[in-house]
Amino acid sequence: MEGNTAEGVIDAHHHVWDLSVREQDWITGPELAPLRRDFLLADLESEAQAAGVTATVLVQTIDVPEETPEFLALAQDSDLVAGVVGWTDLTSPDVARALAALREGPGGEHLVGIRHQVQGETDPRWLVRPDVLRGLAAVAAAGLVYDLVVRPHQLAAAQEAARLLPGLTFVLDHVGKPPIASGELRPWADAVRLLASLPNTVCKLSGMVTEADWDRWSVEDLQPYANTVLDAFGPRRMMFGSDWPVCRLAATYAEVVDVARQLTAALHPAECREIFTGTALRTYGLTSTCSPAAQEAPGA
Repeated sequence: MEGNTAEGVIDAHHHVWDLSVREQDWITGPELAPLRRDFLLADLESEAQAAGVTATVLVQTIDVPEETPEFLALAQDSDLVAGVVGWTDLTSPDVARALAALREGPGGEHLVGIRHQVQGETDPRWLVRPDVLRGLAAVAAAGLVYDLVVRPHQLAAAQEAARLLPGLTFVLDHVGKPPIASGELRPWADAVRLLASLPNTVCKLSGMVTEADWDRWSVEDLQPYANTVLDAFGPRRMMFGSDWPVCRLAATYAEVVDVARQLTAALHPAECREIFTGTALRTYGLTSTCSPAAQEAPGA
């Protein structure tokens, strides 16, 4: 486990929500019942500190305009949140103006990216609709990155969008949500390799435990999927994310961090520093609270 001693871990993907402020309409059914409660930044802080996490990226949860300004204000007052991946309507003709308004508002300097719940779109080619491509071009022009939350059948459109917009960095969340519970690698592996063939793509080592069997997963179940993305993207285009609190359906925060360390145990220490600090610093342009040792990661 020598390669997993990097200091100042960045958790590049987590959420928070307060149900008294806004419903999370995706939390439905008995299987998601453990998530039907408030999860606040204060709830995360002690768990993150215990796991050696010194900076995080807070990611949008629902596609409403009010959430992002709230997250930016939260980041402004936080010593933990170094960046926010928010939401805006990519199909709006005023998307550039909306992004500028977010940047100019309280905490706007923490806006590092935009995400839309593409996984919920019925059109598998939603990402390459002309109006969406115009919105993505505005994201690039604003100097932001775009997080991809897609399912395997949407990866082809993601690859096409990334090819059409070489000036925009696309960050694949949750390794593209492969069917880990079933043990199938293809066609997900083929599609993710095509996406990774483009230099403007990055991948998060996140969300894997909830794609596995929640009650009986093992590191061995996850390893082939981790190996696929590590080989396809390389450590300099991989970053760690907890997906807290969604990960709690299958694992604690500490377990998710430990699993990521086990999945990358065969790598060189410098490669691990990329995954746990360097890639997030570069990709999101974070001014993080990482320790000096972490900020000296190669390429950071």
